[in-house]
Amino acid sequence: EYLHDQVAVLLGGRIAEEITNTTVTTGAGNDLDRVTDLAHKMVCEWGMSEAVGPVTFGKKEEQVFLGRDFTQHKDHSEETANRIDQEIKRIVTDNYDRARTILKEKKSELLQVAEELLTREVLTGKQVTRIVSGLPLEEAVPVQAVPVASDQPISPETERPPVVPSLGKPLPQA
Repeated sequence: EYLHDQVAVLLGGRIAEEITNTTVTTGAGNDLDRVTDLAHKMVCEWGMSEAVGPVTFGKKEEQVFLGRDFTQHKDHSEETANRIDQEIKRIVTDNYDRARTILKEKKSELLQVAEELLTREVLTGKQVTRIVSGLPLEEAVPVQAVPVASDQPISPETERPPVVPSLGKPLPQA
């Protein structure tokens, strides 16, 4: 359950884009990599697939050549490889559908969270919980301005720290 929930959560950003923008950007690319990797591990490393069974596939072999290079040992047939691919896709698709259903049902809360993110840029878990519960948030604290360098030119008299630390005084000449 936990890993399936993780897959659904990772797909949430992409689904939120689809629901709110009707277009998909490249922003979810890393999430899709992580989802695929997680589903692959569930099937091939942790034996968490009823269709494939409680076995592992693709044992890793380490070879020390120009550092460490990992190769994947293929220990299964093409038919099994196809079943693995289908099972990975099923895990991703099932959790995609589940996350999409949840986000469509909670679209107003999704839009409220998006609005607050535009205002605040970052939300804590507690703040998200308050938003989806319909509770008000504390006032947003304005971001303090970052000091900007003066427009005045730097004069030679201006004290600046050395770029390279001092190595000491020169040795006396004998």
